[in-house]
Amino acid sequence: MTMQHDTMASLLILLIISVVAVVGLRRLRLPAILGYLFVGVVAGPYSLGWIGDVKDIHLIAEFGVVFLLFMLGLEFSLPRLIAMRRAVMGMGGAQVIATAVVTGVAAWLMGFSPAAAFVLAGVLTVSSTAIVIKQLGEQLELNSRHGNNAVGVLLFQDLAVIPFLIIIPVLGVQAGDATTAQLSLKIALTIAAGIIAAAALFFGGRWVLRPLFREIARARSAELFTIAVLLVVLGAGWLTNQVGLSYELGAFLAGIVLSETQYKHQIETDVRPFRDVLLGLFFITIGMMLNVRELPDVFVWVLLLLGLLVVIKTSIIFVIGRAMGEEPGVALRTGLVLAQGGEFGFAMLAITAPEIMTDYQRQIVLAVVIFSMVLTPILIKINGLIAKHMVPSYKKNRAEQTEAISQFTNELSGHVVICGFGRVGQNVARLLQSEGFEYAAIEIDPDIVQQALQAGLPVHFGNSTHADILEAAGLSRARALVISHLDDSAAIKTTEVARSLVAKIPIMVRARTDEQLDPLYEAGATDVVASIYEMSLVLSGNVLRALNVPVSKVIRQIQEIRRENYAPLRHTYAGNRARDSNDFIPLAPRTLRNISLVEGAFAIGRTLEGCLPSNKTIVVDAINRSGIRGETPQSDTVLQQGDTLTLYGAPEELDSAEHFLLSGRE
Repeated sequence: MTMQHDTMASLLILLIISVVAVVGLRRLRLPAILGYLFVGVVAGPYSLGWIGDVKDIHLIAEFGVVFLLFMLGLEFSLPRLIAMRRAVMGMGGAQVIATAVVTGVAAWLMGFSPAAAFVLAGVLTVSSTAIVIKQLGEQLELNSRHGNNAVGVLLFQDLAVIPFLIIIPVLGVQAGDATTAQLSLKIALTIAAGIIAAAALFFGGRWVLRPLFREIARARSAELFTIAVLLVVLGAGWLTNQVGLSYELGAFLAGIVLSETQYKHQIETDVRPFRDVLLGLFFITIGMMLNVRELPDVFVWVLLLLGLLVVIKTSIIFVIGRAMGEEPGVALRTGLVLAQGGEFGFAMLAITAPEIMTDYQRQIVLAVVIFSMVLTPILIKINGLIAKHMVPSYKKNRAEQTEAISQFTNELSGHVVICGFGRVGQNVARLLQSEGFEYAAIEIDPDIVQQALQAGLPVHFGNSTHADILEAAGLSRARALVISHLDDSAAIKTTEVARSLVAKIPIMVRARTDEQLDPLYEAGATDVVASIYEMSLVLSGNVLRALNVPVSKVIRQIQEIRRENYAPLRHTYAGNRARDSNDFIPLAPRTLRNISLVEGAFAIGRTLEGCLPSNKTIVVDAINRSGIRGETPQSDTVLQQGDTLTLYGAPEELDSAEHFLLSGRE
């Protein structure tokens, strides 16, 4: 009873402090991870001592890493890896190998044992996915060039964690009494067991899990669905543990299997609360491991290694980026963003046996990783300023980018400027074009820009929150400005900048949520279209017409509501759930994709009708031939080498169509 009481009291203390710390950090717009680490340091046995024995809490918290790996597997996407192969496999692969070699050799030369050097290499190779993604998102840099590079590298780092999680426990078991040959054999056998377990879970899971979840979904029980997900996560971890591998590997493999099912998003929604709470406890226990009483004795070493970590990782990524053709400023910003340790480094330290690292070494490494993560928000915040000061050509490149937009729009007048060329922006452009209006679009996602340019559309890369980009797009000569950003904060900032440049231009803004209506109007928007209210109006209009209400009266009511900025629609009951918890079958997203007919493609010389699988619901949106874009081509159009087809359909159907167009095989 006493043990249970102590554990419960410890958990309550941690939860109370966590709430206070995380709320405070949220107000400062800092990641919650830093709050959990701070709570662990403060409440742990080496500081205030509010928590004496952390074994029970750490046992619970370890499941947070299990769920983290499961979510990583669930988010695994082979098509995404292929689409980002340059950043993931190229830059990410080179970064992991180079950083692991440099840090591992350096640790060995500094007196670490080979096993400890291997662990240190793994710990310092990875960066913090959670902090980097959050900070880049808040700064509207997630879809920038350095943001895309960082995301690609982080994807590869997350995958590279798996071999370390397999090998590190083996080093602990064999470190004291094994020869090099015996240790090498043990590692090889463990890796082989990992491959066999992966194959068994992957193929066995496809035969078992898919039918299982199909039956559970038919039962339409939210509780049963959640229980089944937890059973799969913990069951897969238990199976891999039985063959001498880690729980985390089994959870990761289970996630990969379920990522290919139609229930992926529902599973992610159900698991996320468990992952967030348990992972928070895990970071708290990591903070408890830091002995602040001994910190003054190792502080010089911590500062030295922290500086070396930032410089080495930044330099390695900079060199790799330059070798892959990135501009110096972009390569430097990518390196600065990723110049820290990460949450998976803590996971590796947690499974490292005491005989591999001395407590003195462990404290230094732990402190370096924690302090590097504390430093990360600051580094990411000023990464642009550092790049401009250290790379003079970076400012010049920005000027060249602006000049490229200016050259295109120089002769335009009375056109429409579209900021954001996602789905909404593309549909606006389509309607403008059908009525003969010219437009210039600005988009920060380089993939969308590249695809649009291939299709012959006037889309330019740039951040529309910057005044010089809007001026280059000819805002002063434009008849209207359309802002269709997904990010409401970016929409508000773009509206403020545009209104400061041109006082009288009509600014139409798309808002995702009703909370942003008033801020957008205050920023200077002429009209704000709230997605949720427009859906309500369209649906209501259809219902009223079906009830034989005169069309003129329906239109009059809808226009009146719009004139009042949706005021009559703002008062609604939210309820306890944002959606129906029994809805387990999300619709497959449909999208546009460009497919270029390279030399040797099967479709060259054949008609559209003969090249697209007849059983697929794919629409040919356009063909771009020699810079001329042809909308809705005829089915008897003969395809030529160099044509770029813009197709619309579900992702799996587009994959099949692309394969058939290029190879002739379905």
